[in-house]
Amino acid sequence: MRGRTRRRLGALLAASAALAAVLVPATSSSADETRHRGAREAPATVVVDGQRMREAKARLDRGDPALRKTVRALTASADKWLNQGPWTVTDKPRPAPSGDPHDYLSQAPYWWPSQPRTEENPWGCPYVQRDGERNPEVDTGTDRPDIGKVFNSTTGLSLAWYYTGEKKYAEHAATILRTWFVDPATRMNPNLNHGQFIPCKYDGRAIGIIDFSQQYTSVLDALAILETGAPGWTGADRTAMRAWNEDFLGWLVDSPFGKEESAARNNHGTFMDMQVAGLALATGDRALARRIVLDARTGRIDTQIAGDGTQPQELARTRSWHYSTFSLVAHTRLADIGRHVGVDLWDHRGPQGQSLFKAVEYLLPAATADTPWPHPEMEFHRYAASDIVHAAADAGNRKARAALPRLEQPPAGDLWALRPAAEQLDSIAP
Repeated sequence: MRGRTRRRLGALLAASAALAAVLVPATSSSADETRHRGAREAPATVVVDGQRMREAKARLDRGDPALRKTVRALTASADKWLNQGPWTVTDKPRPAPSGDPHDYLSQAPYWWPSQPRTEENPWGCPYVQRDGERNPEVDTGTDRPDIGKVFNSTTGLSLAWYYTGEKKYAEHAATILRTWFVDPATRMNPNLNHGQFIPCKYDGRAIGIIDFSQQYTSVLDALAILETGAPGWTGADRTAMRAWNEDFLGWLVDSPFGKEESAARNNHGTFMDMQVAGLALATGDRALARRIVLDARTGRIDTQIAGDGTQPQELARTRSWHYSTFSLVAHTRLADIGRHVGVDLWDHRGPQGQSLFKAVEYLLPAATADTPWPHPEMEFHRYAASDIVHAAADAGNRKARAALPRLEQPPAGDLWALRPAAEQLDSIAP
């Protein structure tokens, strides 16, 4: 009897071991185990909800077919970055007016020469403004095109690593970030003293801060994702990047350009708030982040959004649809930062009924193709509102939720399920 019992027990143990081998596939190394375990942590993001990312990863691991399709769109985009970069601020053909090649340089996009170029006047000065018309000069000879590639690539590559666990994505993102921000020979100085210069007029302008503020919080989230255990991103990288962010935050808060941009009453001011609050949260100053979000209720929503949901300053532009959606990217991402510090911007109502919900609702007829956009727009892209509507729907707006099935898909696919925070989808840069 005892022999039969032992044999039965042995058979049960063998069967259990075989079943475990099927259910828990072996990894090739302890490094792989660390990588996959890290990729399932909730990243300490400043805009995106890291816990929602963790839940999406868990559903993906269980075989969710819709998420698998979305990840295929994400990796198709990320794969295009694998053979590009890294880029560096030091390789532009001429340095910034400071003479330091490590200083960032960009040119004002809507300013054009008004005179023929001659030996005496090589720029064709004076430059004049043509709102909404992008001068192709801005995409040659400055750092603006490359910083856009740094932002977009590291955002996409870090997300691709998080959801697939494939180290090639994380390692390339790490190389790009290290080259632009960390390595002494190639790093950018943490200032924007020469952003959006105008030839023969200004060596730099406060308005140039938007070159970073419109997307840099996505880089902060990419860093948080990589810091969940990505291969190629070291402790030394993390320390150096945090120091860069602290110095950059100090420049934004204390410099004359930073103070001027914070005082802007249109989308520039909102993007500046979003950037400073995001950097404050990422570097441990939660009090500053919370104060900025609290002030945005009356300082941004009440002053920039009318009671009917219009954004008068953005409607006055030649590209009113682009700038209406663009401005709401800043508002909704600032609301996401608010969630991390206990402030609900979606719940705010101004004295004339101003609110983020009203602003999104004003976009819905054009976003769903019910009616044409009734304001000037040089190049209308319906999908520009997609993420904005998602954000409002997630915040509880029934009209936005009902509109979701009728939105136009962005060219790179709808990635909301993987990174639930609004991005600018209709970039006017090439």
